[in-house]
Amino acid sequence: MAKHEEYEKRTEELLEPLMEKNKFELVDVEYVKEAGNWYLRAYIDKPGGITLDDCEMINRALSDIMDEEDFIPDSYILEVSSPGLGRQLKKEKDFRRSIGLDVDLKFYKARKMPSGKNGKEIQAKELTGTLKAFTDATITIETDFSDNYEIPRAEISTVRLAIDF
Repeated sequence: MAKHEEYEKRTEELLEPLMEKNKFELVDVEYVKEAGNWYLRAYIDKPGGITLDDCEMINRALSDIMDEEDFIPDSYILEVSSPGLGRQLKKEKDFRRSIGLDVDLKFYKARKMPSGKNGKEIQAKELTGTLKAFTDATITIETDFSDNYEIPRAEISTVRLAIDF
């Protein structure tokens, strides 16, 4: 297990009692380096949406716990926030909850797919469609050119809820 995965898993374990106590959902934890700084981010949610006060309360409680546990030797910035409108889908529960919703897929490299208009193939690194099904190996979406377009997960870099303006 990579260092960042270990830190994320341990932080999730420490957050679970706080989530249960406050009836919040822990959406994700990430430990990443950006612009030379390490960030430990916790994304939380609840029915009706998370508030700034909710984030502040969890941030303070988690900060105290992290100071006590002190298992991350690097200096880092702690952030607690909402996953936002275009939340990334990572866990099975995220996918399950999002069946029937529009999602944006980004691929590691451009992939061939029918254009839908004249049957010609096009190259694309992104695709939007309605999430129909998922397995550990594939994601199936409905698009303009296919009711059940199945894509191997190994080719997908990110899946996010689509934001429709």
